[in-house]
Amino acid sequence: MVKKTKSWIEAELEDTLDEMFEEEFNAPALTEEMRKIYRDKHPDMLDKTTYYRNLLRLQVELIKLQDWVKETGAKLVIICEGRDGAGKGSVIKRITQRMDPRVARVVALPAPTEREKSQWYFQRFVPHLPAGGEIVLFDRSWYNRAGVERVMEFADAEQVEQFFNDVPEFERMLVRSGIIVLKYWFSISDEEQQIRFLMRINDPMKQWKISKMDLESRIRWEDYTKAKEEMFSRTNIPEAPWYIVEGDDKKRERLNCIEHIISMVPYKEIQHEPVNLPERIFNPDYERRVLPDKLYVPKIY
Repeated sequence: MVKKTKSWIEAELEDTLDEMFEEEFNAPALTEEMRKIYRDKHPDMLDKTTYYRNLLRLQVELIKLQDWVKETGAKLVIICEGRDGAGKGSVIKRITQRMDPRVARVVALPAPTEREKSQWYFQRFVPHLPAGGEIVLFDRSWYNRAGVERVMEFADAEQVEQFFNDVPEFERMLVRSGIIVLKYWFSISDEEQQIRFLMRINDPMKQWKISKMDLESRIRWEDYTKAKEEMFSRTNIPEAPWYIVEGDDKKRERLNCIEHIISMVPYKEIQHEPVNLPERIFNPDYERRVLPDKLYVPKIY
């Protein structure tokens, strides 16, 4: 079994060459000067071969975890928080890349509507919590109130205090109901965030990622730091502790987070019955109809 898995990983590694090309293509369309600055700032970045080998190994384990969740009816919530540009989106992408979207789904809620603002704060998050056999990853969560809403003054001091009083008990309720709650803060240095924002600004393919809120977050860096520190001190409970993932090196950030996730869930490999491809039934009297050319997408390539 180990040998079979190893050979599969080797074959899959060859198939990921196209992903490597895609990553190169997706790299910021920067001037050579900016590329040099970034390389100089990251002299010990993880090499691609080491990265891809470990990513594939970990994604194999994520599939085993997914099968265990589905088989046992377990419920898993993964909360992903962090500053803008900290890489949480790319971590989420690598976690879910090879998983069944019917089991593992990502929740990224927009700003609340006027109606939602009048509701109990946690109300709009509750419908997205997992049922048995599901994994939910929150790309930002109820912790918006402790971060952006607080710093940008979308929530007043009384609302923030109410949140801090409520969230520990809310999360204890989730755990008591059988939900595994993992909370990750993706940490990024001031200097690294500045570089990544400049890269986005200078990359026509990624300029859409920069919002007015992102630019404002640069101005209020220290306010966000103070808010983060109080959030940790008041919501780091034994039932659902925080885990900090260092994110200045994106490749290490992804691998370290996935490695931690699989270490925190008590999954076991589920044995499946062999799948045999059935023979196709051929009907000698059936004639396939010729469809009109206009139904086909033009063969430009």
